[in-house]
Amino acid sequence: MVNKMLIEAYLKKLKMPQAAKTYESLAREAADNNLDYEEYLLCVLEQEVHQRESNRIQRGIRQAGFPVIKTLESFDFLAIPSLNKPRVLKLMQGEYIRRKENVLLIGNSGVGKTHIAIALGYEACRQGMKVKFYTAAGLINELLAAQQEYRLNRLEKQWLAPHLVILDELGYVPFSKVGAELLFQFCSSRYERGSLIITTNLEFPKWTEVLGDEQMTAALLDRLTHNAHILNINGESYRFKQALSRQTDVD
Repeated sequence: MVNKMLIEAYLKKLKMPQAAKTYESLAREAADNNLDYEEYLLCVLEQEVHQRESNRIQRGIRQAGFPVIKTLESFDFLAIPSLNKPRVLKLMQGEYIRRKENVLLIGNSGVGKTHIAIALGYEACRQGMKVKFYTAAGLINELLAAQQEYRLNRLEKQWLAPHLVILDELGYVPFSKVGAELLFQFCSSRYERGSLIITTNLEFPKWTEVLGDEQMTAALLDRLTHNAHILNINGESYRFKQALSRQTDVD
């Protein structure tokens, strides 16, 4: 009993909670399988390391701020035949993030742009990368508030912390002149220093409609599209087809 108390106290002091939970059951398994001391110690340490890695990944997923969790396993590629599945699967490997490249998902509403973006971000989290999700409107509101409170310079340092930033729904509402300038500043600061995934319902020639200034729009597109992976997703709204299917089932 004294040994048990000391072991658990030491493990607590060493901040090894998983080892504290499993060392007894692993000791019984080691005895049953005639494992030596080194093999037993290895099992205990492996359990601790695996749990820490799992905790780190889950913490990263929470900090990413995804509105929902989406994976490619739940995406119906057959419903969107225009989407290049092999290309998306290759992006899931995360090499574009290591090369600090961008992904632009362009298509009408309801075709799965946000689903793909979140799935890529979720997989990046699982690979140990830092990810942050924003809607375009939400990010601009945050930047405007930071500017008004004179903390934009401090916030700018945080822009570069994530390996990947997801910017969702660019183009659904026009931005103010100041908002567009702040978005340009945000994206420019990450140019070749971190990856962006942007979802938009607008083809590039129409970006001026939401950003306002033609020269700034051209400069932004030049940065975003440099070595970017551009996926045009065309088709009928997946959500609309699901709604029709449910209605048909009811009828």
